[in-house]
Amino acid sequence: MNKVNDKKEWLLRFVKGMFIGSGFILPGVSGGALAAIFGIYERIITFLAHITRNFKENVLYFLPVGLGGITGVFLLSFAVSFLLGNYETVILWFFVGCIVGTIPSLWKEAGKKGRTTRELIIFVVTFFAGWLFLWKGAELFGTVDQNSFTWTVAGGLIGLGMIVPGLSPSNFLVYMGMYKDMSDGIKTLNFSILIPIAIGGLVTVLALSRVMDYIFSRAYAQLFHFIIGIVFASTVMIIPTNYAGMTIVGYVGCLLLFLMGCLLGKWMSHLEETYK
Repeated sequence: MNKVNDKKEWLLRFVKGMFIGSGFILPGVSGGALAAIFGIYERIITFLAHITRNFKENVLYFLPVGLGGITGVFLLSFAVSFLLGNYETVILWFFVGCIVGTIPSLWKEAGKKGRTTRELIIFVVTFFAGWLFLWKGAELFGTVDQNSFTWTVAGGLIGLGMIVPGLSPSNFLVYMGMYKDMSDGIKTLNFSILIPIAIGGLVTVLALSRVMDYIFSRAYAQLFHFIIGIVFASTVMIIPTNYAGMTIVGYVGCLLLFLMGCLLGKWMSHLEETYK
């Protein structure tokens, strides 16, 4: 009977890992938030911050989670690659909707330990500074080749999504023009993309787990308002502007996908609040 229960528990952690993995590749959905929803975020951070403590026990516990995460990322990459390749404008509106749907929850989370004029100033300044940087840096991002360094940075952003619940770094990758190529690389097992992403994510998670834990304990509100400012700025920048050849059906599709994204983001935020 215990073996049956162990198998069920292993499978359950595998399925949780699949959902968490999908949160790393779907803009507007946070892998860290999903880990919190499924009740394993705190254990992940504790393990990473004190990696030698109960090492064997934790590795065995997180093995199905990791395998599930890899499976979720791999399966979703097929759908994302196809949809962005054929319906980019419509799908980008879905991504924008996912992010917009999480904004009320993010704003509430940022202010749960207090919100003063200082935090509002941090948010506003970060938003405009981030928006100006992304806007003026559009040509720069457009001319930078995708190489081992830039993919390592992408992996670092994805790793940050695990450390900071509610943060979805994938929308940064959408803006930088790396998102579809990342999905294609995962789908085709392109190790020139996968290895730098894995290195960047691993280094970020290991290096920042203690740092982020410390900063959040000392300046939670300030850091979270800074993060939200960046999220808002990057969201504005991924709003589609190319509607050449778009028919009335396409415009309706954009609206519907945006609303569906909002509902998905709101639902995920509701789950996080319910199970936190």
